[in-house]
Amino acid sequence: MEQREHVRCLIVGSGPAGYTAAIYAARANLAPVEYCGLQPGGQLTQTTTVENFPGYPDGVEGTQMMDDIRRQAEHFGTDLRDGVIVKADLGRRPFVLTADDGKEIEADTVIIATGASAKYLGLEDEKKYNGLGVSACATCDGFFYRKRTVAVVGGGDTACEEAIYLAGLAKKVYMIVRKPYLRASDVMKRRVENTENIEILFEHNTLGLYGENGVEGAHVVKRKGEPDEERYDLPIDGFFLAIGHKPNSDVFKEWLDTDETGYIMTIDGTPRTKIPGVFAAGDVADPHYRQAITAAASGCKAAIEADRYLQTL
Repeated sequence: MEQREHVRCLIVGSGPAGYTAAIYAARANLAPVEYCGLQPGGQLTQTTTVENFPGYPDGVEGTQMMDDIRRQAEHFGTDLRDGVIVKADLGRRPFVLTADDGKEIEADTVIIATGASAKYLGLEDEKKYNGLGVSACATCDGFFYRKRTVAVVGGGDTACEEAIYLAGLAKKVYMIVRKPYLRASDVMKRRVENTENIEILFEHNTLGLYGENGVEGAHVVKRKGEPDEERYDLPIDGFFLAIGHKPNSDVFKEWLDTDETGYIMTIDGTPRTKIPGVFAAGDVADPHYRQAITAAASGCKAAIEADRYLQTL
């Protein structure tokens, strides 16, 4: 059996959090090894233009930005590897993690930056129009829909927040809500109801999207399966999913505390988890902001915390 490899700092996942952690860890001479996961670069590789990340005054393609940060991590000596961590034993020291090729890595510190995956309806058209009118982040992409008409799918607090945010930019915001009521808190319900350019479409489901070079509308159905079922086309320019995110934390749930959704819980606003030497950064531990800049900042903090921890050993 191949001897286990020992590393001082193992980073699991890429994206802004993972790559930034790698930059800081490498510059601190921690010789980090980073497993980049199924989607190197994270969710930003599925977006088009990013306009709100500092340093790119003219905007930048998401894939290009992540490639820039990746190359910076590599420049400082990060050992970047393709592959996924499929098993973790955080109950011993050094920690032992297993990659999908069977390789085992002993690590003195672990930075978890596996991100979170947006939930989709499962429509083929969501893939077809991804980056061409379909988005799972209003804060990221809402700016492109100023004075236009958009739809938000969902009826919870997140959907309400996204709709309210978009209402400040768009001409018209439809909320496509499957149930005959909003699941959101009373405060969020009132805010939505008091926003003039938001219209709630209760008991509606999306069947598909249409458009030549991008989203031009949605095929929707009201009261699906009922005697008074009604199908029609809803003209829109943008289609925003707000039905939640799934943190990619399953491998670590046996060892770490998570909230009811699966976000890893950290201590006092730091990247520290309940296990000393294990840190969580980016969207896997952030149910609130989910922005590239906040993910990058948390990656920085995680690497600094890892360095400080190692100095105590």
